[in-house]
Amino acid sequence: MKRFARLFTSLDQTTRTTAKVDALAAYFSEAPAADRLWTIALLSGRRPRRAVTTTRLREWAAERAGLPLWLFEECYPVVGDLAETIALVLPPAASASKATLAERMAEIRALATVDEPERKARILNAWDSLDGTERFLFNKLITGGFRVGVSQKLMTRALAQATGQDEAELAHRLMGDWRPETTSYHALIEAPDPAADLSRPYPFYLAYQLEDGPEGLGAPEDWLAEHKWDGIRGQLIVRGAEHFVWSRGEELMTDRFPELAAARDFLPPGTVLDGEILAWAGDRPLAFNALQKRLGRKSVPRKLLEEAPVVLKAYDLLEEGGADTRALPFAERRARLEALLADLPAGLPLRLSPLIAFDTWDSLAETRAASRGLGAEGVMLKRRASPYLAGRKKGDWWKWKVDPLSVDAVMVYAQAGHGRRANLYTDFTFAVWDGAALVPFTKAYSGLTDAEFRQITAWVRKNTLQRFGPVRQVTPQHVFEIAFEGIQESSRHKSGLALRFPRMARWRHDKPAAEANTLDDLRLLLQRYG
Repeated sequence: MKRFARLFTSLDQTTRTTAKVDALAAYFSEAPAADRLWTIALLSGRRPRRAVTTTRLREWAAERAGLPLWLFEECYPVVGDLAETIALVLPPAASASKATLAERMAEIRALATVDEPERKARILNAWDSLDGTERFLFNKLITGGFRVGVSQKLMTRALAQATGQDEAELAHRLMGDWRPETTSYHALIEAPDPAADLSRPYPFYLAYQLEDGPEGLGAPEDWLAEHKWDGIRGQLIVRGAEHFVWSRGEELMTDRFPELAAARDFLPPGTVLDGEILAWAGDRPLAFNALQKRLGRKSVPRKLLEEAPVVLKAYDLLEEGGADTRALPFAERRARLEALLADLPAGLPLRLSPLIAFDTWDSLAETRAASRGLGAEGVMLKRRASPYLAGRKKGDWWKWKVDPLSVDAVMVYAQAGHGRRANLYTDFTFAVWDGAALVPFTKAYSGLTDAEFRQITAWVRKNTLQRFGPVRQVTPQHVFEIAFEGIQESSRHKSGLALRFPRMARWRHDKPAAEANTLDDLRLLLQRYG
């Protein structure tokens, strides 16, 4: 655990990519194999589930520190992080533990199997044997909140440097449904594993947002364009007699989309498609919330299958006949994909995402402007000659989204942020007018500068009407332009509406609260774009 704590400190104290890679590579060269495996898992998002509630942790930490609970609770928002607050208030450790990261992770996993008194005793014992950084990390791990500023790509680069293996091959190995409890470092990184290869997806190629239009990309004839669909990015894998569906977040979703099992009957073994999973009816996609109802389920009831049938809009071919095709130019992969899907029967939930015909950037801009009418978010641009790479690479793939929708709304509630913004009010609830009443309809916490957050924080402290725990109701005075990607009906919200990706576009100092938008305005947007 001490070696892992030193690694965390090294990563946390620098923003230089080369320094982070060097620190990770040194760790992967020296740490025990079991610790390496757990570090790879933690840095690729495979964190253990929460082993204890934060309420109990606060109570136990206050008790061990000899503090009244109210005083601990006052310290928490000032520090801004529960794991750090606990590490700071606890008395010095009574002993020094030599447990490794893997041994600590085994202890943490075992917490879920014991009753609460035993769980408390084990956590207190751990606190008494860990130094400050180790305690902080232990607290993060038992709450399931461990994060560090290292992407999986950067971690993979360091692993390649430490092992001498190809980075792309390692990226492929780290995909899929593996966990430290079910594999070993040798099996994951070093040994050939044909069984894992059967279901393993490829690392996804991600596009950059195009901010200023495509004119700077060169000649239009060097590019292919297609619609940018608002669904779940996924890979459909048909190998052997089985099929698998993976999300971009490396989550196996096969059981959530049983319609796609039909692909086994029409696609040859050794086929991997990249595309967008969409809830679909007639000739257009349904709102994203229809698809969202399937997420988090292990099985999908018949009623939901009927209400939100899905299709996979395929737009790339990553494997054909068992051969990796990612190095081929996109134009060739696309031609092979079209040939593969040409004779599929009607009604199969597997469809080709159509290319957009254009000969000038202006004509593509016209198609982009009409995207919302088709249920799309904009257009994708892909260079004809581009291979299929891993991760986010600038140059060959671009997403050119339509401008966001927006409304002007009144801030009615404020809540403090976390981490470095723990002393600032950064999380706000916004409302629109419904007659003479303000009806809350969304929350947002991004879009302002640090200076604006400091300014609004000072105002909130002077204009609080009521407090509800950490939330403050404020005077309905300030108007903000709220930008969002979509709008849909929602029975969970008092307004009856929910926004997709809301954020603060600007602070409308020029507009009084009385001139904010109305609930009827939002309903009109729903009729037009929902």
